[in-house]
Amino acid sequence: MKKEEKTNALRLLDARNVIHQVHVYDPDAADGMEVAQLLGEAADRVFKTLVTVSASRHYYVFVVPVNATLHLKKAASAVGEKSIAMLPQKELLPLTGYIHGGCSPVGMKKLFPTFIHETAQLFDTIFVSAGRRGCQMELSPDTLCELIGAKYADLTEE
Repeated sequence: MKKEEKTNALRLLDARNVIHQVHVYDPDAADGMEVAQLLGEAADRVFKTLVTVSASRHYYVFVVPVNATLHLKKAASAVGEKSIAMLPQKELLPLTGYIHGGCSPVGMKKLFPTFIHETAQLFDTIFVSAGRRGCQMELSPDTLCELIGAKYADLTEE
């Protein structure tokens, strides 16, 4: 990757000397399942980043496998809120600095409370967005947690 193509997420990993790999793929991938296919990886090892908002206007980030659906009640329980909702897409870029389909849990404008689905712990490395469409970063889930102050939780529908 050329230096000018680095995203905030990748710059942060480099600055902290975090061991990671960058994987580039067709940025026109329809969804996370297609991204997993393009990477040649199992869908439960490729994670998507979802941003939510509570009724009290607190923001939370959830990182779940691309083949799973965020269970909003479990997510609300994990953060100690009565309820949460998905952030409207038009609010994503101004809030995080990332666009839909290229939102990384690393390098957002502000560090929000972040929770990673507990199955991430089953893998030595997982894939998350590197901060733009067509680019994923592979790193240890524990390293990711440490880097962004995340916690593991049961977050998906059965």
